[in-house]
Amino acid sequence: MDFIEFFGFVGAFFIGLIMGVLGGGGSILAVPILAYIFHFDEKIATAYSLCIVGSTGLIGGIKQASQKMVDWKVVFQFGLPAVVGITLVRAFLIPALPSNLFSIGDFIVTRRMAMFGLFAILMVFAAISMLKGKKEEQIDQKNDKLNPVLLIQGFLIGGLTGMVGAGGGFLIVPALMMVAKLDMKRASATSLVIIAINSLIGFFIGDALHIKIDWSFLSVFIGISMVGILVGTYINKFLPVQFLKRTFAIFIILMAIFMFIEEFIIQ
Repeated sequence: MDFIEFFGFVGAFFIGLIMGVLGGGGSILAVPILAYIFHFDEKIATAYSLCIVGSTGLIGGIKQASQKMVDWKVVFQFGLPAVVGITLVRAFLIPALPSNLFSIGDFIVTRRMAMFGLFAILMVFAAISMLKGKKEEQIDQKNDKLNPVLLIQGFLIGGLTGMVGAGGGFLIVPALMMVAKLDMKRASATSLVIIAINSLIGFFIGDALHIKIDWSFLSVFIGISMVGILVGTYINKFLPVQFLKRTFAIFIILMAIFMFIEEFIIQ
């Protein structure tokens, strides 16, 4: 293992740490690490990202559920449609995409460019959402009715995150706060369970049946990430979350710019 790969495994710890503190965002680190440090192609990088983020989110979600921080009604209303969306995309859409999608003159737009380009755009939107730092709404009233908006958002976000290999926490947490009216900590905890369900089902049904998996690599990477999320969920209560979100948002923007330059300019 060379120094660059060692740096990649250190990144695995921070994937878990970020997920534990913010309830998502692990894939924002996972996809670039897998693509640019370990040099996996776009299909493998996004598939492995789902497995890593899903497995790591499962550990964090179990811990949060034991502390009664997870809203299970929201998990089913949002999570089940998201499972459908992510599974359809990973099982049918991604395998059907050709390597070269289309060309504009001499410029060829590849599947990799489309997937990573969309990922970079989502990263920017996630960063903007973090930088806004909207105040939480304090909601005491419980709403047990079926929320059709949650169902629709779950399906759309599931399909979108399946396309880019993201757990979707940076999209799910704001959605749960705005639509389900959960506070930041409950939204983050509930998000981890949704991420785990979506990502693992999407990976095992949509990817593991179609591509060769390096389980030894994944096991080591996931193990390190799990240590990170246990640390993150523990220190979450002691850290200034808003400050961390804004710092991470700046990092996300820089990473998105790097990915755009790497894919569309340097190629």
